[in-house]
Amino acid sequence: MPKLKTHKGSAKRFKVTGTGKIIRRRANKSHLLTGKPSKRTRKLRQSAVVHETQYKSIKAMIPYKF
Repeated sequence: MPKLKTHKGSAKRFKVTGTGKIIRRRANKSHLLTGKPSKRTRKLRQSAVVHETQYKSIKAMIPYKF
């Protein structure tokens, strides 16, 4: 079987934990932050776990991180 190519954009955006969960960054934290409450911007700093329905497509994009 041939080697698989890693999707480099996905490789930069997703990390895999030791238990196999995929971690992502939260959206809406790049600009227009003055209108957002401080509580919301603090919560956006935390990373989030990718939903299990997305695992299959992300695993295909970053096959060697698992």
